[in-house]
Amino acid sequence: MNEADYAAAFQLITHAGNARSAALMAIEAAREFDFEDAKKNMQEASDAMYEAHHIQTELVQQEARGEQVPLNVILVHAQD
Repeated sequence: MNEADYAAAFQLITHAGNARSAALMAIEAAREFDFEDAKKNMQEASDAMYEAHHIQTELVQQEARGEQVPLNVILVHAQD
């Protein structure tokens, strides 16, 4: 497998991780009654989840078109 085969998986991991971090920061801000910061962090989480979902949807569509989607342990982890 070449590096390009891992690109989508690493992008999924990155965006999902960023979404999780931003959501946790939003929770912490809300606990401190900083709802403006909480709202900003939730928007960042939403944006990152959108990006992850977009990548995942593209992989599903690629498979549906009959194109080969290289399966590797990194992609399985990213889907998790």
